[in-house]
Amino acid sequence: MDDYILSLENIEKSFGGVTVLDKVNFNLKRGSIHALVGGNGAGKSTLMKILTGVYTYDNGTIRINNQVVKFNSYTNAMKNGISLIFQELSLIPTLTVAENIFLNKEIKKGIVLNKKEMNRRTRELLEDLGIDIDVEMKVQDLTVGHSQLVEIAKALSTNASVLIMDEPTASLSDKETEILFNIIKGLKEKGVSIIYISHRMNEIFRIADEISVLRNGKIVANRPTGEYTLESLIADMMGREKNRIMEYVEREVPISDEILLSVKNLTLGKALRGITFNLKRGEVLGLSGLMGSGRTEILESLFGVHRPDSGEIVFENRRVSFRRISDAIEAGIVLVPEDRRRQGLVLMHALKENIILTNFRDVVKGLTIRKSLVRRISEKSILELKIVTDSISTKLFNLSGGNQQKVVISKWLNRQPKLLLLDEPTAGVDIATKVEIIDIVRQLANQGKSVILVSSELSELMAVCDRILVLHDGKITNEYKRSEIEAEEVLQRAIQN
Repeated sequence: MDDYILSLENIEKSFGGVTVLDKVNFNLKRGSIHALVGGNGAGKSTLMKILTGVYTYDNGTIRINNQVVKFNSYTNAMKNGISLIFQELSLIPTLTVAENIFLNKEIKKGIVLNKKEMNRRTRELLEDLGIDIDVEMKVQDLTVGHSQLVEIAKALSTNASVLIMDEPTASLSDKETEILFNIIKGLKEKGVSIIYISHRMNEIFRIADEISVLRNGKIVANRPTGEYTLESLIADMMGREKNRIMEYVEREVPISDEILLSVKNLTLGKALRGITFNLKRGEVLGLSGLMGSGRTEILESLFGVHRPDSGEIVFENRRVSFRRISDAIEAGIVLVPEDRRRQGLVLMHALKENIILTNFRDVVKGLTIRKSLVRRISEKSILELKIVTDSISTKLFNLSGGNQQKVVISKWLNRQPKLLLLDEPTAGVDIATKVEIIDIVRQLANQGKSVILVSSELSELMAVCDRILVLHDGKITNEYKRSEIEAEEVLQRAIQN
């Protein structure tokens, strides 16, 4: 055990009755880079947030330098030498780079901030890391990539002995990624231990000393990186057993020949570069790719969240340019967002209130809400989507993640959309709910509705999609008809290239 700076023993965690981590054991050697890999929803981020005090675990033991510890806050974890670089940036946009680096540990001269000294020390830190950024710039004026590098520098400013990197290159350019890898190499030489989480297999093989695979909340494999090939790692990540409930089911109703949506040369900054594709009425189109490949940006551009720099969107034979989300909704396009808790629901409100959010005008008569109609709509949604709840008045935060997701889907289905955009619709839900959501997509396709599905779970894409586009760095790099894909490995290799 003396070789390990960190040991996690039999860690268990559940959310809303759904087991997310099941007796997880994980050991980190001193001065090593240990990759933690697994599909979306495998439990990687949850495990790391437990380690850093963001979440509390239900059972298990954490040891640092052979001493049992239990963190009740992120600050407490940092004081013990553990720092996490979040996927979602934690910087404050209105503060400067230096002010963010020294947030909550400001240098003062009397009662006044010593900005000159903070700027000087920040410059030294960035120079030591090989990062060329003006320390007096506000974060809101930086590129996303530079913001991510500042996030990394902030974590390192605490003199962490264990550094957790969760998809650190998702927002970085190739040049910025090289800077990061040089930083990692230098940290390893200084004895810092790193847990590296990434879906990018080429990065894992390049920098990791050891790889652990997390699947369905369990560590299913742990080997030195040199003992893995890409094929064997993919096999461990996916599992060798066949899950029949996620197998492709032949369509009951053929896809129409009618083109519902045509996208030509869609460009949005560096996120989307010349995206072109057609979608037929009744077709289920999958978008596959790594985080940051442009999948979400396509959906958000179609939904009016972003206004593309250039390109053309034709919907039902009419060129459209949605200035507002409401314009897309009126046209018959709806979006189930990736982050249901922040973008899809009002958690403090009741189920019935969330269900009617998208068709509020239909349940209002004058200045009065038609309570009997609200009840009918809510009860119909509960019945059709098998939402488990005590009543229509239950607050959303009391429901499990899977049932919350069903509420998000249901509120949009009540609008009878022509095109349903789904961004990681099964993330963080149990297998039974995943199957139910896949079945909903199949039913919609058989009703002539069109669906664009973004998922990191390749088994889901293969189970329900008629066609799959592979994206990399904002471009479509491959296109497959479902009949052309014999195994998930075909998609996995395409994503990594």
